[in-house]
Amino acid sequence: MSAEKITGETLSLNKCELVRRAQDAMHRHLDIPDWSLREKVALTCRILFSQGHDSGLAGQITARAEVPEAYYTQRLGLGFDEITASNLLIVDEDLEVLSGEGMANPANRFHSWIYRARPDVQCIVHTHPLHISALSMLGRPLEIAHMDTCPLYGEVAFLAEWPGVPVGNSEGEIIASALGDKRAALLAHHGLVLACRSVEEACVLAIQCERAARLQLLAESAGRVRDIDPQLAREAHDWVLHEKRTGATFAYYARRALRAIGPDEIHPLT
Repeated sequence: MSAEKITGETLSLNKCELVRRAQDAMHRHLDIPDWSLREKVALTCRILFSQGHDSGLAGQITARAEVPEAYYTQRLGLGFDEITASNLLIVDEDLEVLSGEGMANPANRFHSWIYRARPDVQCIVHTHPLHISALSMLGRPLEIAHMDTCPLYGEVAFLAEWPGVPVGNSEGEIIASALGDKRAALLAHHGLVLACRSVEEACVLAIQCERAARLQLLAESAGRVRDIDPQLAREAHDWVLHEKRTGATFAYYARRALRAIGPDEIHPLT
């Protein structure tokens, strides 16, 4: 005689246990494509282009390469929407090309400073999206006061003084110092920088930074932004930044980007 499942058995469990069970289920059920590092960087370029992070040839997306003191980046002269896995460069800390054709954006120099300062960082995203850029012009830090943007709670530094075009070593030192141990920084009169544990995390948080800036500007046009409860914000931060959930979110945005590229390209990342 088979035992019948008793419904409602989880309704008496506390929240911590329910979170643990949900995270275990994510590991079992969320299937994420096994993209190469090159493919994930190229996908991030395409995703962020579609999310309004395009600013001509400005902005860089980098990821630590398999060889020490080197990283992947896009070739100067190509927009985010033109990046493929095959046209990415590998450069060293001095921006000398180790693999690929062309040159890196000279503004990549500050990435070298961040990678040196932060061994935990595997990917850096620097872009000038519209609402982040507008907020940066006001000289105000990014406020996190909505559930969707809680992965950024306590994670966004603010560089209040613009050091100029980031092609010198002093700008690299300033930006790396302002970032500290956080995952993101809003750069006054400039844009956004993220320094994260993975390509997936950097891409997803870049999208949320721009969304947070847009929400802030909309909310401030109507009144004062109310603070969010710190304990609940930290709970939401940890929930959404779970590695498996972040990977699944990245995969969703990647599918959207790949559909938008069109059916004529059999493998658009190569």
